[in-house]
Amino acid sequence: MTENNNTNTRLSNFLNSGIYRFEDDSNAIIFMDPVRVLNNFYTHFRVNPSFYYSRLFTPPSENPKKRKRKHKKPHTLNAREKAADARHQNAKPYLIKAHECLLKTNDVLLYLKNDDDEYATANGGRSVNDEHSFVELGSVWQAPLYEISLYQNDVPKEGRLSVQSCERKIIPAFGSLVANETNSDMEADFLSRQYIIPKQSSFYMSDLKQIHGLIPVQGDCGFNLIVIDPPWENSSASQKLKYPTLPNRYFLSLPIRRLAQTDGALVALWVTNKEKLRIFVEKELFPKWGVKYMATHYWLKVKADGSLIGDLDLFHHRPYECLVLGYCYAQTEDSECSSKVKFIPDSQVLISVPGDYSRKPPVGGVHTWIKACSLY
Repeated sequence: MTENNNTNTRLSNFLNSGIYRFEDDSNAIIFMDPVRVLNNFYTHFRVNPSFYYSRLFTPPSENPKKRKRKHKKPHTLNAREKAADARHQNAKPYLIKAHECLLKTNDVLLYLKNDDDEYATANGGRSVNDEHSFVELGSVWQAPLYEISLYQNDVPKEGRLSVQSCERKIIPAFGSLVANETNSDMEADFLSRQYIIPKQSSFYMSDLKQIHGLIPVQGDCGFNLIVIDPPWENSSASQKLKYPTLPNRYFLSLPIRRLAQTDGALVALWVTNKEKLRIFVEKELFPKWGVKYMATHYWLKVKADGSLIGDLDLFHHRPYECLVLGYCYAQTEDSECSSKVKFIPDSQVLISVPGDYSRKPPVGGVHTWIKACSLY
């Protein structure tokens, strides 16, 4: 009876937060529904599950083309590939255990489809099927000339904001901090399209040359959590068509230490399973940023039925990504700063159904997961 009550409590918490935490003493295992997590940041609007899970809700093709698999000859691993496999073997037991926990308690998966049905009949929901690529916009020469119109009004009208009665503010869209400091959603017009900025949030669109615009004037106004998802260089031609990438050396110039609060910041860096990249992060990037490595967490990707999106041992397309955690000291590391940093447990596993290509789950808002990495 107690076990059922605990399960019901966790399910109830999941419906409210989008986070389901499995009971495990050795390491944290969490299932996340990013749509529910994101919707907690909106007051009058909702994220459309069909849009976020575009690959999940897209009906299968009537005549799917089956690829002919080539029979590859046995391949002898070189030194770097052996190192990558060793990392995988170290992570594998945690990933298998996490997946087993999900399959034993698969009730959470039933809500993904139900959410889409509820959205179709919900009031105040806005569809965002016509997403605009800011990456493409930022690459054209007119980008610095673009402006964004913000409409501020804390009073909702019929479940949504009334733009006509709002105070309008126009600012440059690129190279400016676009902020919504109110406790309500804010509407914005940009190039004849409407956008919603969640309460107490902001964004900054620029290239790496302008990133210094985010550096706070005062150290105590800096960031205590910095999540980075760089466009890592990739030799795959198909991936290069999806979004532009940059050589790894470009990221060395990011002023992470100057972005951090006076007491420092937790840095969470998304990386692939490519061994060359992991070596670059450990030997060059973190030292250059002034970041001390703390732990590696894993994002395990599953389908709507709970099965993995691919074979766990598939060498070049493993169904998980890594989130490397480190701590950046705003000034030179000393014993006093080190004593303030709480121990960060290693090999925590986050499970979710992936959204669109390269979209990462919103880990910045997962307090029940990140709290294990909190300071003090």
